[in-house]
Amino acid sequence: MDSYSLKSVSDLPDPFRATFSFRYFNSLQSECFSACFHSDINMVISAPTGSGKTVLFELCILRLLSKFITQEGRFIHTKGTLKTIYISPSKALVKEKLRSWNQKLGSWGINCLELTGDNESYNIKSIQEADIVLTTPEVVIKFDAVTRFGIKDGGLSFFSDISLVLIDEVHLLNDPRGAALEAIVSRIKMISRSPQMETSPLAHVRFLAVSATIPNIDDLAEWLMVPIQGIKRFGEEMRPVKLTTKVFGYTPAKNDFLFEKANLLMQYSSGKSALVFCSTRKGAQEAAQRLAQTVMTHGYSNPFIKSMDQQERLREASLSCGDKQMQSYILYGVGYHNGGLSPKDRSLIEGLFLNGDLRVLCTTNTLAHGINLPAHTVIIKSTQHFNKEKGTYMEYDRSMILQMCGRAGRPPFDDTGMVIIMTRRETVHLYENLLGGCELVESQLLSCVTEHLVAEVVQLTVPDITRAIEWIKCSYLYVRMKKNPQNYAIKKELSGIHIEKHIQEVCVQKVKELSEYQMILTEEDGFILKPLEPGRLMTKYYLKFDTMKHIMKAPANCSIEDALNIVCRAEEISWIQLRRNEKKLLNDINNDKDGRLRFHVLGDKGKKKKRIQTREEKLFILVNDCLTGDPTAHDLSLTQDTNSVCSNGCRIAKCMKEYFIYKKNYKGALNSSLLAKSLHQKLWEDSPYLLKQLPGIGMVTAKALQSMGVKSFETLSEADPRKIEMVTGRKFPFGNHIKESLLSLPPKVDMKLEEMTCPNYGKSKLVMTLTRLSESPQTNKRHYADVVVATEEDNLIVFHEKIRVEEFTSPYSATILVTSHLQGKLTVKADLIFEEFSEVSSFGIDLHQKVILMKDISSNIYHKQGTKKLSLPPSTDVCIIDPENNDSPQVPAGRSQKSLKSKNEEASIPSFKLLDEDSDEGEPVVEIENDDDDDCKIINERTVFDHIREKAKSLPSFTTTPTTECPPSLETLSLIRKRTRERHLALDDPSEFSANPCEEEFQSSEPHRNSKNNTLTGETIFDHIRKKAKSFPRVDEIKTLTTKSTVTNFDLFADTKSIVLDLEPMKPREYHPKSPSLANRQLCSLATETEKRQVTDPFLGFKSVFSFL
Repeated sequence: MDSYSLKSVSDLPDPFRATFSFRYFNSLQSECFSACFHSDINMVISAPTGSGKTVLFELCILRLLSKFITQEGRFIHTKGTLKTIYISPSKALVKEKLRSWNQKLGSWGINCLELTGDNESYNIKSIQEADIVLTTPEVVIKFDAVTRFGIKDGGLSFFSDISLVLIDEVHLLNDPRGAALEAIVSRIKMISRSPQMETSPLAHVRFLAVSATIPNIDDLAEWLMVPIQGIKRFGEEMRPVKLTTKVFGYTPAKNDFLFEKANLLMQYSSGKSALVFCSTRKGAQEAAQRLAQTVMTHGYSNPFIKSMDQQERLREASLSCGDKQMQSYILYGVGYHNGGLSPKDRSLIEGLFLNGDLRVLCTTNTLAHGINLPAHTVIIKSTQHFNKEKGTYMEYDRSMILQMCGRAGRPPFDDTGMVIIMTRRETVHLYENLLGGCELVESQLLSCVTEHLVAEVVQLTVPDITRAIEWIKCSYLYVRMKKNPQNYAIKKELSGIHIEKHIQEVCVQKVKELSEYQMILTEEDGFILKPLEPGRLMTKYYLKFDTMKHIMKAPANCSIEDALNIVCRAEEISWIQLRRNEKKLLNDINNDKDGRLRFHVLGDKGKKKKRIQTREEKLFILVNDCLTGDPTAHDLSLTQDTNSVCSNGCRIAKCMKEYFIYKKNYKGALNSSLLAKSLHQKLWEDSPYLLKQLPGIGMVTAKALQSMGVKSFETLSEADPRKIEMVTGRKFPFGNHIKESLLSLPPKVDMKLEEMTCPNYGKSKLVMTLTRLSESPQTNKRHYADVVVATEEDNLIVFHEKIRVEEFTSPYSATILVTSHLQGKLTVKADLIFEEFSEVSSFGIDLHQKVILMKDISSNIYHKQGTKKLSLPPSTDVCIIDPENNDSPQVPAGRSQKSLKSKNEEASIPSFKLLDEDSDEGEPVVEIENDDDDDCKIINERTVFDHIREKAKSLPSFTTTPTTECPPSLETLSLIRKRTRERHLALDDPSEFSANPCEEEFQSSEPHRNSKNNTLTGETIFDHIRKKAKSFPRVDEIKTLTTKSTVTNFDLFADTKSIVLDLEPMKPREYHPKSPSLANRQLCSLATETEKRQVTDPFLGFKSVFSFL
């Protein structure tokens, strides 16, 4: 396009002209102007770095905002109704665009919101009111509050308002991080097709993707549904500064050495600004050190210092720099830039380089995706980098090399740029043909499709198998699988139908695997997909599938050491390797002669291992060393590894905490919570340097405060500021600032746990009360805490709630009912655990309360005169397992046991109020029913028999109760009666009792068969009661038997003249034995319900008589 066809800024509506500081758009921008601003088509644009692609984003945003311009030309905006989503691969690019767009669009009331892991100030309301959301793919796909799809609170949430999606650096689909970008775009495409979204802006969402390098732009256009007129290709002719590239080949061992010796900077940079890209942070630091040492020999002829004013500015900057090594380098016009610098030092270095005072900046490849720091000369010191996923050194992606090259040339300061690439000799030809080469952008979704599929099921985007297959077909993976099937383990000759079948097989296989590990729930036919809590947690914390499996396999009594071992085995940090030169230091740390470490790597015999041999052992040692608060490992690479473990481990430990809370595992939840806080603060909760958690307190200050006896928040609040200044050697008002740092702590809270009177038998009532004792200062900082109430003996969480400490209603009370323990003693613990700050010994901000409940194991019956007591044996707890729900916890059987009986059974068995079997939630309770006149009777043999005769007058006659169940045949009943009579004889003789009654040979008894004509009288019944009472089991022998009941008969009259009753069959019930020894005491499968109750209930003799009558 010639200069006469350039578009003018005046072609925009009046309200938008002030957005741009120039009068004319350049050639690239003018070529795309009509498609960007005058249409709503999807677009894919490939152009060199520095050609002005950001303006194309802004033109699309203005196109969307033009819908708010009235016919009179006024701009009337409604917040949050038409959202723009800007997705960038790096947080640095997000921050850069945020600053720029706030400056350009903020005056119109356009609300820009950064949505990354660095800021925590956003909430649901701020997201809903945002007009432009700037984020990274990982954050968008991870945050449930942002990406939830569906109807909530009466309206469609976040996604329904999306009108424009801007994708920066889309070529990063070829990077492992590109899978998240691919997944989120596929999700947006899926949701936009939903019938629920037909009337929302999302139904007509627009995609705009730009990149410096897209060789297969047509594939991306097919994925984003871009028409032909929306595909724009631009070559190097669009680069505003002419670029010169030189490639030097070296042997691998001499690469770093020859960089300084060859004086490449002196030869090609001409004293202008230069960027040196190194593969590691340590390499960048060492390169800056060697360059500073080299120019040191030049004296006053330093090629990087051009004036005395520049040297004076560098001297002032070195004094304000916090990095000691950087201070000496800055004086010579050399610096380094990496993620290990503090934000303050990073901003200082960036400012010096942009102003031209700092001429040489050694940095890592992350700067190529970061803020715009152009230079005249760019040197790529090595074309290899350490791949974290594969654990080895690999060549940079072609797109990464071009991103680095794109930093060369600074319009309008330079009209040329220089790129120097240092590589191995065998790869020189690859980079000589760099600009004319072609590297296809492939999909990386297949390797992590399991994790992203779980996320889609959790977000309800994929409710069934067909939608799961549709989701994969919406991805870039499906497009490239059809074009290049060999790259995805598919035979080349397969047709499109076979590829689609392969997609279905992959989908079904992943769904089956997720279902096996209880991440999702599938129906019987496997068609419907529903999320389960482990899957939700895995999505919430963005964990790998293998890591989540480690968490689910954690032991029930998970200790802090167990949780730390799970973190060290996590897939997220599997890229960290054990290097040979690190072993000696790690062995010395594990030897721990001073006893600093809390945990050690142990050998087979429980002794400390003398040699560290695996990467998991390395990580375990590094974390333990770090959490002491004063680590001995100061090597840069080890420090970086430790930081990676702590950042990822904190996230993993938080997921563990929520998983244990879901499983109601008290010890696991408590220990994983403590580990998460320790990893976040890089301190154990009992470290002597806990004050490092406060802002403004480093290791030196913490040690100084410790020397004056200030080790906790409590003692710091009471300390004298002047004495703090004296001990630390700092000036006024440093002591005041230190004490002000206490304002970052959460408000003080008091917690009480009290036992209250409970009307329910078998239950204890507790009241937990939280009272806020102080108010938090007005800041945006939020403090969250977990309130947990649990029983220690059962390791069971009975109550949990997450609260925001500044906002809960004070006082806050919760009533908890706890089932009494079988052993008579129950320890109930209540904990208030803050998420961020670690506990400080006895002055900890975490709160802990404990109540010990004692069960009354005896129930007394008093006579009227109060002179005599009848002691009743304690009741027995029977645990019932529901056969349809094997996962349900065992509960004492009381009312639940009664509920198992059918209505016919209840009608056929008369009630008797002397012994009440009904109790709340399962404790059989002995209760005395008093007369209205409080006239108590003395209970003896005669009164019991009189009561029997009185009750017998109103009992129904013996008739077989109708039943819906199939009755046994006459032959079966005859056999049952015969065996029952024979077994009764055997049971009545203790000497003949067999340990395994099912294996006994029953012999018929002739006298019993001829005893039908004998009659029952009151005396015979009472004699029988007295005889049976002698053989009642003792309390400590009461056990529960596991068997099935088929027909009802009565053991009570086994040794009298036989009486056989034909009552309806009882419903079978399953009992679980209390101990393995009961296996030798079980009766055979023909034992009836009454026989079981004879053993488990010491008063069964009375009940049997009444039931018979």
